[in-house]
Amino acid sequence: MNLQLINPLRWKKSFLFFLLAAFVVVWFTFIDTYSLKMRWDLYSQKQDLEERTMELKEKSQELQTKIEDLNEDPALLEKIAREEYGMRKPGETVYKIKRED
Repeated sequence: MNLQLINPLRWKKSFLFFLLAAFVVVWFTFIDTYSLKMRWDLYSQKQDLEERTMELKEKSQELQTKIEDLNEDPALLEKIAREEYGMRKPGETVYKIKRED
């Protein structure tokens, strides 16, 4: 007779334990302020920002190299000033030819 009472009681305890464990998992995964979802989102955002930082560092290095080249070579500086900005020397006439394709 005791065996019949123990089995349903054990079953209820196991069920309650499982229910409590499931609640704790759901709580820490979705509801808690430091939930796994939030941590994953922050980790993804961190990775994106680190990639962007690397890209910007590379671009900064390229621009720094370009600045050094322009400071060292006046002919290159003059070429860029003429081609990209349309600058000219005093007394010089510039003719721009537009091509029709």
